[in-house]
Amino acid sequence: MIKNVCVMGLGYIGLPTAALLANKGYKVHGVDVVQSTVDTINQGKIHIVEPELDVFVKGAVNSGNLRASLEPDLADVFIIAVPTPFCDGYVPDLNYVVSASKSIAPFVRDENIVILESTSPVGTTEKIGEILKDSGLDISKIYIAHCPERVLPGKILKELVQNDRIVGGLNKEAAKKTAEFYKTFVAGEILQTDAKTAEMAKLTENSFRDVNIAFANELSVLCDKFGINVWELISLANRHPRVNILNPGCGVGGHCIAVDPWFIVHAGGDDARLIKTAREVNNHKTQWSIEKIKNAALKFELKSGKKPKIACMGLAFKPDIDDLRESPAVFITRELKNQGFEILAVEPNIKSHKDFEIINYEKAVDIADIVVFLVAHKEFKELKIEKEVLDFCGVLNTNI
Repeated sequence: MIKNVCVMGLGYIGLPTAALLANKGYKVHGVDVVQSTVDTINQGKIHIVEPELDVFVKGAVNSGNLRASLEPDLADVFIIAVPTPFCDGYVPDLNYVVSASKSIAPFVRDENIVILESTSPVGTTEKIGEILKDSGLDISKIYIAHCPERVLPGKILKELVQNDRIVGGLNKEAAKKTAEFYKTFVAGEILQTDAKTAEMAKLTENSFRDVNIAFANELSVLCDKFGINVWELISLANRHPRVNILNPGCGVGGHCIAVDPWFIVHAGGDDARLIKTAREVNNHKTQWSIEKIKNAALKFELKSGKKPKIACMGLAFKPDIDDLRESPAVFITRELKNQGFEILAVEPNIKSHKDFEIINYEKAVDIADIVVFLVAHKEFKELKIEKEVLDFCGVLNTNI
């Protein structure tokens, strides 16, 4: 019977998963490399913003079912939920996965389950098996599988339970054993396959999203060129029963959609033409947005004789969360600042940032000369603004 779970990485996926399992009665040992994160969790508090997570963590810690540490421990199930970023040239960086795999090796025993939840390039789960084997373990007696997370920030605790899950084992028995574990806390269907297919499935899901967002972003650039309201256009086109165009933005961010397609491109080379082009289109949209802001600033300066104060409204990669990973809004704000523009950084979901002074959104709108909406946070939707506005996310548009 599975009683003890060790979760490697206590970030946006690892901590909610650990808290959920602890509230389901498992004894959970959470591991993170940041001492302040460990201390915060052991106090029953959280270091990230996610609805209801604070209640889950507090309950889990107070029950004695969740504790955090800098080092792993013996367990029946090991879940690896660490970052998988890319290096220069969009090359996948698996150092966190490799480090986590090596650190759990001394604690893994026969009949244990080792699960990779981190979104990873095809073949990463096999690499974990090789690391454990090189550590002297008989991996034929260990159940190794990949079960990619597929949750939406802001709804993580709900979707961890309700969403279908894909479980890909290094062999059929590993998939079966891992699926049985997930069935104890997931209401959605558990779909079994091999590890490579599971890895590719997650990359495919996010690449699909990226390609569709690229279509919307390219439309927005064309509509700007043609003098058309892109929001109205998309609203009208979507009245077709088989058309569902997504909304454009100032780029694409987050650890998934902005990163995962590059894993396919890196491995697929010239055969990943459409996926690569979509990534380039979405990255271009961020640069295009910067140029639009700079042009507006130049026109203001020529007209008024002074440089404008520019309110950059939103830093997160999507509305109503505090997650800044790969955020195009952060990139835009930083670029404007580095190029000498006076920016007012606004992000209602964080208190501070290492690069910017965070300003209240109402104050920023009041003192700014140009208001630039980069993220459609709910706080911005009711604002009444009588000055120049650049809305890259459609937060003020009634057609959405």
